[in-house]
Amino acid sequence: MKKCLNYIAVAVVFSVTVSLSAAEKVEPVRMGSGIMTFDTVPGWGFDEQGRSVLGPTHGGVVIDKAGNIYTSAKIGVVVFSPDGKVVRRFLGDEYSNIHDMEIREEEDGEFIYGARNANAEGIKFNAETGEMILKMPFPKESGLDLKKFAPTAITVAPNGDIILSDGYASNHIFKFDKNGKYKSHFGKKGNGLKEFNTAHGMTLDTRYDPPRLLICDRNHMPKGRLLHYDLDGNFIEEVITGLGMPTSVSIQGDYVSVPDLHGRLVILDKTNTIVAVLGNNEDPKTHRNFNVPQDQWREGIFSGTHGSYWDKDGNLYVQDWNVSGRLMKLVRVK
Repeated sequence: MKKCLNYIAVAVVFSVTVSLSAAEKVEPVRMGSGIMTFDTVPGWGFDEQGRSVLGPTHGGVVIDKAGNIYTSAKIGVVVFSPDGKVVRRFLGDEYSNIHDMEIREEEDGEFIYGARNANAEGIKFNAETGEMILKMPFPKESGLDLKKFAPTAITVAPNGDIILSDGYASNHIFKFDKNGKYKSHFGKKGNGLKEFNTAHGMTLDTRYDPPRLLICDRNHMPKGRLLHYDLDGNFIEEVITGLGMPTSVSIQGDYVSVPDLHGRLVILDKTNTIVAVLGNNEDPKTHRNFNVPQDQWREGIFSGTHGSYWDKDGNLYVQDWNVSGRLMKLVRVK
């Protein structure tokens, strides 16, 4: 069932207006509403000088079974413990600029799947060692004559099929088998009901049986939306409209977190009704703005929300599209 968005009616956000310089004492900010109320953790993931360790971020977030948090940045993938300490890093050309990530436990370990728009490929690597397992460039076997291939989102079906969205180019969505062999594709660029005007984010929607693809159509006009497709690429429904610019989706139980590039994060329940809006940025100078340096960050206010992931306790980790590299921990208030 399609829902329409009304941010004002569902959002309760308390913010502070001080900037986040290393020398300042910043208090937690409470945001959200009802069962989806969260407190920020000021300084989470910073170094001893109170600075971000990430550098520019334009990526995603995933969490392994041990609770470690992986986030992608221009320099590569940085892994944090739940208390914000760096555990390990995967740096260099093979790991840089991963736009979206998915993590999956398999027979021989945990693996991260990544979509790299700037490098025109999907990848799979070992989450503990960094060993590169697969690379999926544009599949010439598809018969398509594309001028550009720029994957923005990736997910994995229960049978191991890898699904990769060409969201910054053709807006075709490609399916590969577990070994990276091309199988099929669906979708196309456009603004119609069954078209994508930037298939920017995607995940496996496990709230349904069988699971569905939940896809962010970020630049749909007049506003962004979420769509359901089955795993064979058949359209099911338009889930929700009026979302601004939804960038990605993450599922926990019956709930979905949806970062919005305008500087907020929307939470939906099983009926795809909005139950909370977090970090809402109403400043036209700083929302949807990559160039907000750390000394201009405001606790509890996002600037270009791009990735999110839930931990087992219902806490959220949120990445901003940001020149200084911003990853925030939001602790669920019980």
